[in-house]
Amino acid sequence: QVQLVESGGGLVQAGGSLRLSCAASGRTFSRYVMGWFRQAPGKEREFVAAISWSGFSTYYADSVKGRFTISRDSAKNTVYLQMNSLKPEDTAVYYCAAAGASRVVTTRSNYDYWGQGTQVTVSS
Repeated sequence: QVQLVESGGGLVQAGGSLRLSCAASGRTFSRYVMGWFRQAPGKEREFVAAISWSGFSTYYADSVKGRFTISRDSAKNTVYLQMNSLKPEDTAVYYCAAAGASRVVTTRSNYDYWGQGTQVTVSS
């Protein structure tokens, strides 16, 4: 079992930055692929970024590539999402998720555990 708790969301102006954190419980955190998803009002939950259990492989949605960076600190059982150059269209609830996969995956159904989400609002 893995429990995930996100933090770091808030209100920011366009062009600003935020760093989301996701604290995980469980001794096997280092063996999970970790991902971030987001869901805007009236839209489907979509993939944002993922990182392999080793931290060496990352993958990003085209919409955030070059602006967002995912990282993990296994010693702290925490995964981060650094978000720069934020745009109003980045406004959403952001969810952390864990997948018991051997490689980076981007599909919701591959993820076994989810956090409760943290709201990010970008004003224009």
